[in-house]
Amino acid sequence: MIPLPTRSPFSGGEIIVTRFYCPDTDVTVEGRFSVSAPFAQLTPEQLQFIEIFVRNEGRISRMEGELSMSYPTIRNRLREIIRAMGYEPGQEEEEPAVAPADRSRVLQDLDQGKLSFEEAMRILQGEEA
Repeated sequence: MIPLPTRSPFSGGEIIVTRFYCPDTDVTVEGRFSVSAPFAQLTPEQLQFIEIFVRNEGRISRMEGELSMSYPTIRNRLREIIRAMGYEPGQEEEEPAVAPADRSRVLQDLDQGKLSFEEAMRILQGEEA
């Protein structure tokens, strides 16, 4: 089955569905139905991105590996999708100063006494690597 277009392929304007048909009951409903569901506005690529986002429980660090994309690229794609759905993304979050894997290493080094608390804090705050 062909997905329902969200925009006119001729003018780019809004699509209004005028007929629905149920093959189980052979019933046809006519009217003017707007295609306004947020997910209906997304491209197949954007829907695939959302599927990956959900599968990874919203954890961008997992998505980085699966998609071979950087954190900022994934955040930008997510913001594009939020806008395509008709919403405005929230405040810009800062990229983490230290990657999650490096953060784990620093905490492990702190736990093993290889770093002092002050050294670990400086590294985690991005002051030194």
